[in-house]
Formats: sequence, structure tokens, C-alpha cells
Amino acid sequence: MDKTSQAQKAALLKKLHHEPRILVLANAWDAISARIVEEIGFPAVATTSAGVAATLGYPDGQRVSRDEMLEVVARVARAVQVPVTADMEAGYGTTPAEMAETARALIAAGAVGLNLEDVTGDDENSQVDLALQMEKIRSIREASAAAGVPLVINARTDVYLMPIGPAETRFERTVERLRSYAKAGADCVFAPAVKDAETISKLAKAVDAPLNILLMPDAPSLNELERLGVARASIGSGLMRAALGTARHIAKAMFERRDDWTMFAEAVSYAEVNHLLGRG
Repeated sequence: MDKTSQAQKAALLKKLHHEPRILVLANAWDAISARIVEEIGFPAVATTSAGVAATLGYPDGQRVSRDEMLEVVARVARAVQVPVTADMEAGYGTTPAEMAETARALIAAGAVGLNLEDVTGDDENSQVDLALQMEKIRSIREASAAAGVPLVINARTDVYLMPIGPAETRFERTVERLRSYAKAGADCVFAPAVKDAETISKLAKAVDAPLNILLMPDAPSLNELERLGVARASIGSGLMRAALGTARHIAKAMFERRDDWTMFAEAVSYAEVNHLLGRG
């Protein structure tokens, strides 16, 4: 992809965060799931790090290498025409210089945006110092701008998701981090695992940037999130896990020798898979 076209896609992705309607992202984990998302009509494709890691044989949480993740992102970017934003976990590095390397590699892979987390491990002690996380965001912003493709940065904090620290202070600490990330150059900010409408509404008003909320079964609906002022909603690994659930359901029926072909009623046909991937 030439840099001019890629920069135009980055500008489009950024613009989608400021539309009257909420930006909805059905996260893909490989080329064919990305093509399905695009074919349905979504204006952009987001990847899920957990989904990509699972297909490569890793659990979620910084276990997959940067190169392995970027290889999948590149396959997704080549498969679709819409902008691609990649979940790059905590950036696969610990320093601003390594974030700059990740930014340049991500552009080379064909993506125009990324998610950046502020934890690097499995517990709250791995949360990155606020000042350092801001430096990481600035480094991505500067390196991608210098490369000619200003990446759309979705800066995430896991204060609620992990969760981190006393419950009564989580809202204030989330606001502090997300406002700081926006100040450092993030285009959107992300607080996964916030579920109740009142907290979401307060966050949307307080963070002074487009807010991303994770879609969950017990969270507000898309229409409600839009009413609350949320700019972006994504499903994370949810789509991939639902697909795995379907696979397990069918495999179990086969194992139990139950010939229930109604389970294939929603299956994508063999011909359509080939068509989506450019054959025929």
C-alpha cells in the first residue's frame, strides 16, 4: 500500500471517531474473519490480540511476539480495503524507542491505527508508570507522523478490567490516565470492563476525548452507548470466542454421533469462503 493511500485511511479512521453515530467494530482475528466483517459493511476492521494469539497457540497477554502479531495484521490489511486498526497489546516493548519501532513496523504491515494497553503482565504491579506511558504514546505519535501515516492511537487503561487498586478510587484514576493519554496524543481512549450506564456516561463527559467501551452481554446496548456519548464500541475477542463455541458445539455432536445438520444452517459456504478470499 502506498503511503498516500494509507494516510488517507488513517484520516478516515480518525474521522469515524467524531461522527454523530457510534463507531462499531467487530474485531477480526484473521484474513477471512476480516473479509466477513468488511463484506457486512463495517467501515473499518479492528483486530483482537487475544483472538490472534489463540489462533497461533498462545494465551492472551503479551505472549505472542511482535513479529508474529504483525504478520497476521499484514494479512488482514492485505485482505480488506477499509482501514485496519490493530490491537498491539502493550506495544511489545518497554521503552519509547521500542514504541517507535512498533509504530514503523505497524505502518509497514499496512495498518493505520492501534490499541495500546498500559499493563504488561498478569497483575496490577505490571501497570506502566503514567509518565512513561505518556512518553510511549508521544513516541508512537511522532514516529508515525514522521513516517507519513499518523496512526490513530486508542490508548487503553486496565484499571477496571484487571482490576487495579481500591474500587472507590477506580473512576478517578481511570479519568486521570485517560485524560493524560489524550494529552500525550491519543486519538481515542479505552476503558474495558466498565459496564454500568452511569459510570460510562460520567467517563464520556470527563475524559475529554472519544471514548471506547467494550461490548459485553451485561453492558448497555449499542443504542444506549451512543446515547451516553460513547464514540467507539468494540467486541474484543467476543466474536472469536463465539466462533469457537460454535465449533465446539458441532464437534461435540459429531463425537456423540448426533447427525444434526441444522447446526450448519448459518455456515458460510465453501464457495463463499473462496469468493471472499479472491477466488472466482
